[in-house]
Amino acid sequence: VQLQASGGGLVQAGGSLRLSCAGSGRTFNSYTLGWFRQAPGKEREFVAAISQNGESTYYTGSVKGRFTISRDNAKNTVYLQMYSLKPEDTAVYYCGKTPIMGTMQLRHFTSWGQGTLVTVSS
Repeated sequence: VQLQASGGGLVQAGGSLRLSCAGSGRTFNSYTLGWFRQAPGKEREFVAAISQNGESTYYTGSVKGRFTISRDNAKNTVYLQMYSLKPEDTAVYYCGKTPIMGTMQLRHFTSWGQGTLVTVSS
């Protein structure tokens, strides 16, 4: 499964964006999917993940209550709805996949593809 993120852009603080990540291949629903982000000069970090059937979701503390991850297996797409954006959310956002349930570790995810840039102005 190859993944491609899209939907980034420039938004003012307090605004919202929805990112999409489209996958190819017939085994999309076999994977946990995750969103990670990488700010300039920083390491890539976990943002959110969702289980194969969408029933379990995981978030890093700084985005809980502001971001929502969801997936549509019929469309081979995972989404990240972002509300109340802050300048510190500025980063390139990537999606990845893993066969491991419940993990949030970067090293478990693959098939990153190109990310999408989110810039939040103050």
